[in-house]
Amino acid sequence: MAWLRAFFDFFAGDLRADGIVPARGHTAWLVFFAAATMAFLAVFALAIAVAAGRLANTWSQEMAQSVTVIVDGPQDQRQAQTDAALRVLETTEGVASARALTPQEQRDLLSPWFGDEIPIENLAIPQLIEVIPAPQGFDAEGLVLRLQGEAPNARFDDHSAWRDPLVRSARGLRILAAASLVLILATAAAIVSLGAKASLAGNFKTISVLRRIGAKDAFIAKVFVRRFTLRTLTGAGAGALIATITVAFLPSAAATAGFLTGIGFTGLGWLLPLMMPLLFALIAFAATRTAALRLLQELT
Repeated sequence: MAWLRAFFDFFAGDLRADGIVPARGHTAWLVFFAAATMAFLAVFALAIAVAAGRLANTWSQEMAQSVTVIVDGPQDQRQAQTDAALRVLETTEGVASARALTPQEQRDLLSPWFGDEIPIENLAIPQLIEVIPAPQGFDAEGLVLRLQGEAPNARFDDHSAWRDPLVRSARGLRILAAASLVLILATAAAIVSLGAKASLAGNFKTISVLRRIGAKDAFIAKVFVRRFTLRTLTGAGAGALIATITVAFLPSAAATAGFLTGIGFTGLGWLLPLMMPLLFALIAFAATRTAALRLLQELT
């Protein structure tokens, strides 16, 4: 709470005292540019983290809502095996519906790999049966045993063989994006802290004069902290705004079906980038205040 009170209290200081710190120079532009760049990258890392989490949940939920029964075997027995599998599914408690996919539907599933004119009727492609579970679910092990007994050529597939790696990949991407966000914030804190130290060291004569006329280290540090915090807030605001606009124009998940589409925010999630400049300002305030007080003690 002490840090938070000090963070809001320093805005109420004498703004004319900011003239002690040069408003221009390489340090000022470095802090502004670094804050803008780090905020730009932070918004993108945040967008990827949010999108990856949303993607993992979507894949997990959608794939869990349906399973597939694959009927293979000789072509002359396939229809009979398909009918037997459908009878088993229709009498299984917890199965809401089951239907065999039409040749056109199976052709649509294969067209991204083999083209639209694939002669599916001439290929030994197994018959797929789409199964929609009821909300309470069904006994998968019992269903597998019934299929083995009544439709030996039918195989049960709950999509876990390829669903789980996709979900793990999406969650791993989310963790990586979150870790990148932490590193970006730490880098921003280090750059602002170094900028404050350089400015303090470059104004050693001014600091000495202020001390001679009775200025306390807390007052001197407050002047530097305010200036660098405001520079960080301004730079981070510019970077976050540009990044938010860029993210808004990225392709949506509905437009294309690529893995990395749909990166962005939804609903109230668009408020998250607006919080980034405040977070950067808070980090800059804490880092600059700590560095300034420590360096002033060393310059005594």
